[in-house]
Amino acid sequence: MGSATSRPTCSESEIRTKYVIFFAAAALACAGAHADVGINVYGLSYHFDQDKARELGVDNQVNPGLGLRWRGPRAGWDWIADAGFYRDSGRNVAKLAGAGALWHASDGLRLGGALVLLKSRTYNGGQAFIAPLPVAAYEWRAFSLNMVYLPKVHEVNDINTLGFWATIWLR
Repeated sequence: MGSATSRPTCSESEIRTKYVIFFAAAALACAGAHADVGINVYGLSYHFDQDKARELGVDNQVNPGLGLRWRGPRAGWDWIADAGFYRDSGRNVAKLAGAGALWHASDGLRLGGALVLLKSRTYNGGQAFIAPLPVAAYEWRAFSLNMVYLPKVHEVNDINTLGFWATIWLR
């Protein structure tokens, strides 16, 4: 049995099961609803403390990867769900799944947040975790530019970081 300060851990099969349950529940909740699907093309990050990021070996700012976004439009806001993988700032493969909402702040600007399940050797000692994250996007008809803020959190993420990616909408 672990000490009082140890965190619970998840095996790879438990994490895969959680991903499947999450997306099965999301699919059932959205059945019959008008929705859009897009391909997320992950790409870039900016680390606020460049020197510390370099010192810790988490200074990779080109983060290629792929994913899917589901969007359920509503009057004035959208439900969203994402799943994907990318090469993270520590040069490891990060897997993610999340869901949230985006408010239509203007014609193209979207502001909101999501709960995201993230698994990578770079973050949280390699253990999967769930984080509430602020998200912003600017949308055009065929694609969206997205940004997420990943705050510095003790023992989870050592550097305040912005992440950027594009969503290409399938029509």
